[in-house]
Amino acid sequence: MFERLSKYLVPIAGKLNNNRFLSVLRDAFMLAFPLTIFGSIFVVLTNLPFLEKIMSAGALANFKDMFGIASSATMGIMSVFVVFGIGYYLSKSYEVEAIFGGAISLVSFLLLTPFIVTLEGGEVVSGVIPLDRLGAKGMFLGMITAFLATEIYRRIVQKNITIKMPPGVPPAVAKSFAALIPAIITLTVFLMINVLVTQLFNTNLHDIIYNAIQAPLVGLGSGIVPTLVAVFFIQIFWFFGLHGQIIINSVMDPIWNTLMIENYEAYQAGAALPHIISKPFMEIYTVGMGGTGMTLVVVFAMLAFMKSRQLKQVGKLAVGPGLFNVNEPVIFGLPIVMNPIVIVPWIIAPMVVTLVSYFAMSIGLVPPPTGVAIPWTVPFFINGIMATNSLAGGILQLVNMVIVGLIWFPFLKTLDKTNLIKEKEAEKAA
Repeated sequence: MFERLSKYLVPIAGKLNNNRFLSVLRDAFMLAFPLTIFGSIFVVLTNLPFLEKIMSAGALANFKDMFGIASSATMGIMSVFVVFGIGYYLSKSYEVEAIFGGAISLVSFLLLTPFIVTLEGGEVVSGVIPLDRLGAKGMFLGMITAFLATEIYRRIVQKNITIKMPPGVPPAVAKSFAALIPAIITLTVFLMINVLVTQLFNTNLHDIIYNAIQAPLVGLGSGIVPTLVAVFFIQIFWFFGLHGQIIINSVMDPIWNTLMIENYEAYQAGAALPHIISKPFMEIYTVGMGGTGMTLVVVFAMLAFMKSRQLKQVGKLAVGPGLFNVNEPVIFGLPIVMNPIVIVPWIIAPMVVTLVSYFAMSIGLVPPPTGVAIPWTVPFFINGIMATNSLAGGILQLVNMVIVGLIWFPFLKTLDKTNLIKEKEAEKAA
């Protein structure tokens, strides 16, 4: 059975992992990662639950005004970083001048962005960009634009439709002139697209893409069933020794990150959080309890209840990294990879915990993640509190760990007994 599954899954996983566009998309989001972490830190600091008790209303409002710019300048305009990153990394993969690819992609995106804000009273202000167009609402248009703009730019460059400067001209000047014709052609294409859409259809491409593509995809990705399917395939790929997060997240991250930004924007506005599933939900309640598969409690069980030398030794090696959500010592030391004894808890436990977490948040026992990005290496319980801005977020993780432990325990005992028999046979042979 495992050979048949491996025959079909491994080639698919390899194609996904090596796909140029998915790799570029993953790298672009990682470019934005340190910036969103910086913004998230100040979102947490300005929304600590006890601030209202130690500061007056005026002082608290002033405190939030002073430091709120940190999140607005990072998480609030995340699409800008993703668009530039796509242009940069895709150009780099084609071995053309990457910095111009990033800049052209960003300007192409801005050409399609309406510089108009409609106030609550109906007054229209021109010459300004609505922040939501640079945040969650513009994410999918930004990604599409960046890929198309870079493809146009690199094809023109690779066809040598460029201005070539004579030897002796400084490299920076030569590169600027070389990018001149590709930039003009690419930007003209997107300018004309914007003119056609705004003049013929009296709308903008942001609204068209959001309503036709982004909203349906985000609605699908925020559901529990697609999320469980994603978790299932993450675990399956890891079972065959493939990095499930990289493979599945490269497909799902655009949706989960968009959900995260929409939650963040609602949280900053003091509105109800629109989504339970988001990037922080997937990080904190699947990876953030000992790594993929939530194996920290498995490590504790090996140390406390198992008797075989192998499991004890794996537990000792894995407990330190596991506290910071690194669990390769368990995956390859237990092992989990290609081990039929543990395939059931390895797959079932994360899916059950994901379902329990979703249910707890949907009925209001635990608040959903606020949209704050938490580094995946932050230890469990702490990351649960930070993600939800509530003690209940950490308590839910403790409940989840108990569930994982109960699911794993009988399978661990079976593995332990098997190892004990092998160890005794080895001793007799010696």
